Amino acid sequence: MVVQPPATQYVERDGVSIAYQVTGDGPIDMLVSPGFISHLDLQWTDPSTAKFLGRLASFTRLIMYDKPGTGLSDPIPQLPTLEERCADMEAVLDAAGSRHAVLLGISEGGPTSVVFSAMRPERIISLILYGSFATMPQRAPEAFSREARERIEVHHGQLTEAIEHWGDGHALKVFAPTMAEGQQRFFAMFARAAASPSMARALVETVMQIDVRDVLPSVQVPALVLHVEGDRAVPVEAAQLMAEGIPGAHFVTFPGIDHVFWIRDFEAVVDEMEQFVTGSVHRGAPSRVLASVLFTDIVASTERAAELGDGVWRDVLERHDALVDRVVAEGGGRVVKHIGDGALSAFDGPANAIRCAEVLREAVKELDIELRAGVHTGECEAIGDDLGGLAVHIGARVGALAGPGEVVVSNTVKELVVGSGMQFVDRGEHELKGVPGSWRVYALRDERAASAPLDGAAGYMRPSDRVAVSLARRIPRTMRLGARLASRRAQPA
Repeated sequence: MVVQPPATQYVERDGVSIAYQVTGDGPIDMLVSPGFISHLDLQWTDPSTAKFLGRLASFTRLIMYDKPGTGLSDPIPQLPTLEERCADMEAVLDAAGSRHAVLLGISEGGPTSVVFSAMRPERIISLILYGSFATMPQRAPEAFSREARERIEVHHGQLTEAIEHWGDGHALKVFAPTMAEGQQRFFAMFARAAASPSMARALVETVMQIDVRDVLPSVQVPALVLHVEGDRAVPVEAAQLMAEGIPGAHFVTFPGIDHVFWIRDFEAVVDEMEQFVTGSVHRGAPSRVLASVLFTDIVASTERAAELGDGVWRDVLERHDALVDRVVAEGGGRVVKHIGDGALSAFDGPANAIRCAEVLREAVKELDIELRAGVHTGECEAIGDDLGGLAVHIGARVGALAGPGEVVVSNTVKELVVGSGMQFVDRGEHELKGVPGSWRVYALRDERAASAPLDGAAGYMRPSDRVAVSLARRIPRTMRLGARLASRRAQPA
C-alpha cells in the first residue's frame, strides 16, 4: 500500500513553526520521531520510503514532523535540548489531535522518545526504537567493547569526512552503503534540502554527546527495540545497551548493514512493528501488472566521467536523461526512473521496448556515448509509480549481459515478438544473479526478416499466434492478458 502525500501543516511553539503531516486512518495513533534529517514532502518522492510510510499508515494514524532546523520546519540558530525536543513532540501531538500514541523513535529520534516516554507516560501507549541508542561509544567508551569502539570509529571517520562535503552523497557510505547509484543521486539532493551543512555538522556533534542511560529505567511503557546487525551509523551494541536498560524491552535484530533500512526489504522490520502495535500482521496484497521493462545504461560511464570531468559529465547525463524521457514517451512507454547513468522504462509490449532501445542507441551517438540495453516481459509489482519484483530484476540482469550498442532480450521477449521481423542471435543460457534457474538470452540483430506470409487456409495459425497460445499455457494467469493481446495484434486486418 502506498499512500499519497498528505497535506503539510504547521504548529508554532515558542515562535518556531514546526511542519507536520497526518495520514492513514488506523485505530491507533503513531508519532514518528525522525532521525538525523528529514523532509516531509520529498520523502514521498522516493518509492521505497513512500511504500514504507504507506505500510505504517495501513495499521495506524501516522503523524510525522520535521525537527526545527531541518526539512520544512523553521531554521534555528542553535540546536535545542532534549527537553525542548520533547516539547516539540507534544506540540505536534496536540496539533494533530492525538491524546495517546505509539511513539516510533528512529535513530537520533530515539533518545528524545525515551525521555518523552518517561516524562509523559500518560500520552504514550508503547515505544518502538529503531536503529537507536542511549549513548554512543564516543560519549561513553567504557560501556562498549574495544572491538565496537574501533569499528564505529572507522565509520564515524567516514561520516565526518562526508559532512565536510555535505550534499554530495558520500554520507550514504555510512547510512546506506548498499544503495543503488541512482538512489544516491536522489538522496544527495534530499540531504541538501533537509539540512544545511552547518546544521548537519551540529546534529552529528550533538549526537555524539547524548547520554540518556539514567532515564532508561524510568520508561514504564511496553518497548520494542529493533536494529540491523551490521549498522554502520549506530553499532548494534548501542541498541542492545538500550534494550537492557528499559524494563521488559523486547530486542530484535535483522541481517544487513544499512542504517536506512527502508531502502530495501523493510517488510520484516515493519512486521515486528505491526505485531507489537496491533497483535497481528496484515500485509496488503501487492498490485501486479504485466509490463515489458527496458533497462538502458551508458557503456564505460566511469571512464567517460573521468575523461570529461565532473562539470562536462554532469551536462552529458542531463542531456542523456532528457533524451531518454523524450524517446520513451514518443515510443509509447514511460520512464519509471533514472538510475545513475541509466534508466528503467516500461512498455505495454516488448516490440515497442525493443524499437525504443534501437532509437536510443542511435540518438545518444550525438552525445559521444554508447548505450547497452536489456528487455524482459513479466509480471511486476507496482509500487506507486515505481516497478519492482522478479521481472524487474531479470530485466536488469539481462541488460548487464549486453555489450556496447547491443540490445539483449530474454527468451520470453523473443517468443512474444515472433512475426515482427526482428531477428536474434542466441547468446546461450546464463545464471542471473539473484534469480533462480538459468535463462536463455538473445541479442537483437540489425537486419529484419520479411513478414510472415498470410495463409487463407482454414486452421492456419501464424507463428505469433502459436507463441501466444503456447505462452498462455505456461505463464501465470495474470500474464495471459498480454499473450491474448499479442495474439489479437497478430491477426490480419
